[in-house]
Amino acid sequence: MHELTYDDVKAATDRIAGRVRPVTLAPVDPRAIRTARRDRPDDGPEQSCEVWLAMEFMQHTGSFKARGAQNFLQAHRDAGTLPDAGVTIASGGNAGLACAWAARQQDVPATVFLPTTAPAVKVAALRGHGAEVRLVGSEYAEALAACEEFAAATGALESHAYDHPLIAAGAGTLLEEIHRQIPSLDTVVVAVGGGGLFAGVATAARHHGIRTVAVEPENCRALHAAIRAGHVVDVPVDSIAADSLGARRTSAMALAAAQQDGVRSVLVPDDEIVGARQALWDHRKLAVEHGAATALAALTSFDPQDPDGDVPNHPAAACTGYRPAPGEKIAVVLCGSNTDPADLVHRATEH
Repeated sequence: MHELTYDDVKAATDRIAGRVRPVTLAPVDPRAIRTARRDRPDDGPEQSCEVWLAMEFMQHTGSFKARGAQNFLQAHRDAGTLPDAGVTIASGGNAGLACAWAARQQDVPATVFLPTTAPAVKVAALRGHGAEVRLVGSEYAEALAACEEFAAATGALESHAYDHPLIAAGAGTLLEEIHRQIPSLDTVVVAVGGGGLFAGVATAARHHGIRTVAVEPENCRALHAAIRAGHVVDVPVDSIAADSLGARRTSAMALAAAQQDGVRSVLVPDDEIVGARQALWDHRKLAVEHGAATALAALTSFDPQDPDGDVPNHPAAACTGYRPAPGEKIAVVLCGSNTDPADLVHRATEH
């Protein structure tokens, strides 16, 4: 296993400079989105902290995945190992879209494998980015097997949604941009699916002395389960955010990053994810996917096992949400916007 280093992230930052959109940061208005909910009457007034939204959903293809895909292909281009057959991937989600987009930027073909059950809108989006789409089998595993066979037969470069050091390092460039804009940042909060974004961000954050809060839905807890077991394990997947965070296992890179100092792993229930997504719409008319709202849900929910709220980063310490300290400066990564906004409705909010 290649253990991700800050040098990997720094190299990626230099490599993709000018090839992706710089992240936009926006402050959350005081009390606009309630943080650190208290369940006990003696908890006192709401904690005062400074929260910034890292609006990475405005990235090419609508998610952070463009960073890793661009870094992956550019690194192979620089090394002279980008084949004429182009790149291939099995993914109908954000990773597939990013791969197709980056391939078009590099002027190489992209062949994307999907199960026949893939929604027509995803197929159309991929073709819109110039990819050749091949529908194989009824399950993702069959599409993946076909992708691997295609790579072996044609020499196409096989990409991965998250489990590759170049993909994770590319994702980590996001933290470099955030730190450049907020040098005094204390904490970055990021949702975790397979772990590519988390591994990259946590690696860069540790270098700068920034805490990373890794957030997963209660029933999509691949990283949390791996921390608890001490090794990567398969987990069941059942969450409203499973379309983007529903990896059955995290990467070994993500587990290694989670075992370093300065990382907190927390879980959030689906109803808090739904509420956080609605709050982003009410506050700033931001329509993000549930996976992106999962990160904010860590701040809007809090239910520690420890009555004092001091929950260490330990496998046995299950904690719903994250309670900011007074004056803490936090960046919440909103990682994607490939969602149907039809279920978001305006409602009055208290300020």
